[in-house]
Amino acid sequence: MKKVINWFLNPPVTGQPTILVLRLMAGSVFLWEGVLKFVYVNQGVGRFTKLGFPFPETTAHIIAVGEIIGGVLLILGLFTRIVAFYFIIQMIVAILSTKISLYLGTSPLPAPPAPPKMGIWAVLHEIRSDFAQIFTCLFLLTAGAGRRSLDFIISASKKVYNISQKQLAA
Repeated sequence: MKKVINWFLNPPVTGQPTILVLRLMAGSVFLWEGVLKFVYVNQGVGRFTKLGFPFPETTAHIIAVGEIIGGVLLILGLFTRIVAFYFIIQMIVAILSTKISLYLGTSPLPAPPAPPKMGIWAVLHEIRSDFAQIFTCLFLLTAGAGRRSLDFIISASKKVYNISQKQLAA
């Protein structure tokens, strides 16, 4: 268990500085989707009610707050692995709770505005954003936040602190 915690809390930070672009993209999408759940009831409470989630108001608010905070953390590159893992799980749940019924043609949500309206092609079309978010988060989970991140700054300060401690002990 200690290895798992260490893996999450000590991500690699030597990745290319351009990882920032992926963090900005994924973090921004989660951030504004979280805000939308508060601004437009049909995107938050209404959607969770139609999907049959228990306590839809509480669920919508918890998910929205998680998306807002997590989006900001991804943008900053802070706790990147933990946030990416959380978002991967969230996106899998979102896909399972919305796209299976779309495939079967039994979705309580409005049908896509243009054909295909059900079946595999409808799912593949509707899943495109979820798919991109999952794979971006999977990349961030494995590669870490990169050099232009708060994770990098924290990692660098830990190394300086450890070197200073060793010099004091000598």
